[in-house]
Amino acid sequence: MNLKTLTKLYRVVLGDEKVERAWELVRKVARYSNREPYWEFLKQNFEVRAEDVKDALRFLEEKGEIQIKRSVDGRRLYVSTLKDIRKNPVKLDRWLGLT
Repeated sequence: MNLKTLTKLYRVVLGDEKVERAWELVRKVARYSNREPYWEFLKQNFEVRAEDVKDALRFLEEKGEIQIKRSVDGRRLYVSTLKDIRKNPVKLDRWLGLT
């Protein structure tokens, strides 16, 4: 499934399925987190808006699934969080919770 379709599905689903779709979207866009400038790359190649990805990340943070990295001044670091997800797709505490 392409990123544009995943974005549309994320926006329309509700409930537990929204968490699953958000994870699908985040994992898919995390693959490209080493491209610069990141948001321009997504917009030009996949027609995905930065706001949709950021919304999915904020939604997962609200649900307690992830923690978005913060800078010293408190701003959210979305791309750094995506890079971390790309390098470490499953954190140890989540992995232990699954067993």
